[in-house]
Amino acid sequence: MEHEVLLTGIGGQGVQLAGSILALAATREGREVMSLGTYGGTMRGGSTDASIVIADTPILSPPIVSEAGNALAMHHAFFAPVAARLRPGALVLCNSTVFESLPEDPDLQVLDLPATRLATEQGNPMAAALVLLGGFCALRELVSLESLVAAMEEAVPPYRRQHVAGNAAALRCGYAAMPRGSHPAWPREPVSPLSRETTP
Repeated sequence: MEHEVLLTGIGGQGVQLAGSILALAATREGREVMSLGTYGGTMRGGSTDASIVIADTPILSPPIVSEAGNALAMHHAFFAPVAARLRPGALVLCNSTVFESLPEDPDLQVLDLPATRLATEQGNPMAAALVLLGGFCALRELVSLESLVAAMEEAVPPYRRQHVAGNAAALRCGYAAMPRGSHPAWPREPVSPLSRETTP
């Protein structure tokens, strides 16, 4: 089973860091992973996108995917090209703090999370993409919260170690803000009646 995740926003919103954390967290959990980050022509204010493919078997899709089943959208400015690549039924989690209007496509499952507002309330507005990532991983249970936090700690460079605690708080905040497992990515293992505790 493969899951393609597209992340999009504008430069400076932390999209590339969020993509790297998701890919690393999935790798830590033994999944097959391919990822690719792309940038627009400017460092800040231009488009920034990341494509992540996560699978429990060898990956058949390249990291540049023609269609995807998931999207994390930090800003409306460059969302249209991403929306055009989403297959019917795709899950879209939008940063509703900055979106002018949420996508109204009956073929998509559009959910919203005020990621920038929540990050700002925590005193860490630059971590909004991590709030959105935490919320997405709660919905999908694509990777665990523990793996996200560990991957973030590994991904943050030494000269930014002062942000680790705030980033972890942002991931946890987003994870807590969305219904856990409402859109599970992986089949749930059935519980055998023999494995349940019984009382005499």
